[in-house]
This record gives sequence, structure tokens and C-alpha cells, in this order.
Amino acid sequence: MFIHLIVIGWLYVVVMMAVAEATNTTGTVLGAIFTFLLYGLAPVALVVYLMGAPGRRRAVKQREAEAQEAARRAAAGEAAAKEGSHLPDQRGEAPADAVPPVRKEP
Repeated sequence: MFIHLIVIGWLYVVVMMAVAEATNTTGTVLGAIFTFLLYGLAPVALVVYLMGAPGRRRAVKQREAEAQEAARRAAAGEAAAKEGSHLPDQRGEAPADAVPPVRKEP
């Protein structure tokens, strides 16, 4: 992707800045490390994270859609299994008594 080329180029520039800082007569290695971290890694990590947000959001929506589709298929398979059964209570209906209850007349 194009963003990878930009990231690699920026990190190259920052590494050269850090090398210049470390090899300068008034520079220090600690200054070079901070230059690399604050000019290089921190901004690049932030930009890459922000640029990757839409892709992560798409992946989450796709996983949710796949989970819903799997649940829908499981429910349809379960309903088909219940429809094929001729036993009472298998289709969610109340069982029917063979003999209706008899009440006394008042």
C-alpha cells in the first residue's frame, strides 16, 4: 500500500536525523534516542493506528454479520428438525390431553 511507502520514507528520515544527532560533537546518544522516538515512532504509530481504523471497523462488522448468519442458519436447522418430528411438544405447542377433564356441575 501507499501508506507503507510513506512510513518507510519517514522512518528513514528520522533515523538519519538520529544518526546526525548522535554523531554531532554537541549531540548525545540519548538525544538521538529521543529524536527517533518522538519524531519517528510515536507519530508513525499514531498515523498507522488512525489509518487502520476503517479496516478494523469493517472487519468487526463482517465478523458480526457472519455470526448473525451462522445463528440464523442454526435456528433454521433447529426449526427444520422440529418440523420433521411428530412427537408432541416438539413444535412448541401445548400437549393435548387424550381425555378432556370432567367437571362437576354446581
